[in-house]
Amino acid sequence: MSSATTPGTAPAYYIPQPSHWPILGSFALLMMAMGTVAWINSIAFGPWLLLAGFCVLLVMLFGWFGTVIGESEHRMYSKRVDMSFRWSMSWFIFSEVMFFAAFFGALFYIRNLSVPDLGSLGSKILWPDYASAWPTEGPYLNSPFTPMGAIGIPLINTLILLSSGVTLTIAHHALKAGNRGSLKLWLFLTILLGFTFLCFQAYEYHHAYTEYNLKLTSGVYGSTFFMLTGFHGLHVTIGAIMLTVMLVRIFKGHFDAEHHFGFEAAAWYWHFVDVVWLLLFVLVYWL
Repeated sequence: MSSATTPGTAPAYYIPQPSHWPILGSFALLMMAMGTVAWINSIAFGPWLLLAGFCVLLVMLFGWFGTVIGESEHRMYSKRVDMSFRWSMSWFIFSEVMFFAAFFGALFYIRNLSVPDLGSLGSKILWPDYASAWPTEGPYLNSPFTPMGAIGIPLINTLILLSSGVTLTIAHHALKAGNRGSLKLWLFLTILLGFTFLCFQAYEYHHAYTEYNLKLTSGVYGSTFFMLTGFHGLHVTIGAIMLTVMLVRIFKGHFDAEHHFGFEAAAWYWHFVDVVWLLLFVLVYWL
């Protein structure tokens, strides 16, 4: 169905047929929310309801994305629709920027305002033994830990992500040049670097818990460290999965030099993840 149709060309604007996927997705999210609440309240079926909702969500994602991919490969989308996709992805990434901005803002507030205030002359009446230095647990906890330094795994992971941005850019240029062999190679290397990053981060977390006594419960430093790096790791996981889907599609013959926004959207997301990590490395590990 479309607003205008010309033989041999894409419609001016494609309007999809009524779909059951949004309803199924809403039902999946409801199941996940109810399962989470039940689990928190120690109700036995909670974890199982959460798992069932997640499985339904996966079915929805595969089905809905499959429908969109099919429409795209049949060239049902015009330039105007393609532009709407680009704006949608741009706003989605902007929302992710605001998501991380909230966490970076909290880190700034804690380090530059809250901690100095707690160690000020007036606060020493309440906590005379507290020294306002960063990193800190806060005035209540007494569980010494070793902060995570920048040299070592964090620096290695920085080099890995920067390298993955380069390999992804090379893959993009190969796609636009019609060199599909080079495209597959460099995209595969990008995905490999992404999962290597995640393996190093998992090792870093294990090392933090077992050797440094640095945990999510290690005061304000532990909570900000694991929330920022953990959510970034989640985004790396999502980005690596997106790029893997793109690689599978490329092996199926999808995309060409003029028609590859799915690949571009995944690339935009990956470069966003790279930039966030650079900020993390400087503000969380280095300073």
